[in-house]
Formats: sequence, C-alpha cells, structure tokens
Amino acid sequence: MDLAFAEAEAAFIRGEVPVGAVVVDVESGRLLARAGNCVREWSDPTAHAEMLALRTVAAAQAAPRLPGCDLYVTLEPCPMCAAAMALARIRRLYFGAYDPKGGGVEHGPRLFTWPTCHHWPEVYGGVQERRAAILLRRFFALRRPDHGAMSRVGGRSIRST
Repeated sequence: MDLAFAEAEAAFIRGEVPVGAVVVDVESGRLLARAGNCVREWSDPTAHAEMLALRTVAAAQAAPRLPGCDLYVTLEPCPMCAAAMALARIRRLYFGAYDPKGGGVEHGPRLFTWPTCHHWPEVYGGVQERRAAILLRRFFALRRPDHGAMSRVGGRSIRST
C-alpha cells in the first residue's frame, strides 16, 4: 500500500486527484505495475490509477484476465474501475479511503453485488483510510479554497457573501 501512496503523492504534485494503485502477483508478491491518476495530464477521463495499472499488467502478460493478481488503491474504486477489475478477474482488492460520492464498490452502485457481475474479488476497504483521507482533503483544500463558504439550501449549493 505504501507504493500506492507514493503514486498518489506523485499525482498530487502533478495536479491530479491523488489516487495511486499497484498490482501485485499473488504467488510471488512481486510488484507488476504501479500508477497514479493521469486524467488531466493526458486529457483522458479513463486514465484512473487502477485502469492504468490494470492495462500495464494485461499488456505485459498479453492476457485480459489477471486472476493471480491483487490490486491496492488509495481510494474506493469508481464504477468504471470496479467493472474493469471484475472483467480482469482480480483476486483481491484493497482500498484506502471510502468514497461515498463516487465509489462503486461499497457505495453508489456497489457493482460487485449485481447479478450481471460475473466476478467479484475479495474486498478489503479502509486500509490506511486516515492516511488516504488526509491526502485527499489536502488536495481539495488547495483546489477549492472557498469550500468552507458553501452552504446547502434546498438541495442546491449557495455561496455566502
């Protein structure tokens, strides 16, 4: 998980949402891929850390299925990334912070519970959750300095003057 955090920190420095992911071979424990978000840098909405790490391993192994792999990521995967993990047949998923707004595993659609999901990895959430949450809060505090001036009224955000 420390390597995933190193990727998240690097993404933070590049101005990306600080999410990092690593894929590890289950049998050997060998690191197969590591990546941080590159959405803004590449102008690619699918360039999430998980997607990049999965693509790297699949290409290196010339195989779309990765049943002998575990994925570690600093934030609960979104629905797109969770679907990719199911399609890749990842064995276990370990994630840091929960994502009530954009998550697709423990929140939102809870993709692995769908009857149309043909594979669901073992899921371990909240791994170093505090560390992940602090990094994300730091990032968004810098990006949205007036966030504290926002209020919610009638389901809409309003800015106090």
